Amino acid sequence: MPKLRSHKSAAKRLRFTATGKAMGRHGFKSHLLTRKSSTRKRRLRRPLEVSAGDARRVNRMLPYGRK
Repeated sequence: MPKLRSHKSAAKRLRFTATGKAMGRHGFKSHLLTRKSSTRKRRLRRPLEVSAGDARRVNRMLPYGRK
């Protein structure tokens, strides 16, 4: 069986914690920032754990988990 290749766009967007959870960025942070409060923008900076529904898809795209 050939080696599995990781999905490169997913690998660039996600990081893994020491326990193996995938962490990604929040949405709604790229434009129209003047109308958003500074508290909201500050909260959007923090990484976001990938939801349980998407974790299965992430594991398929990145078969070897954290690098």
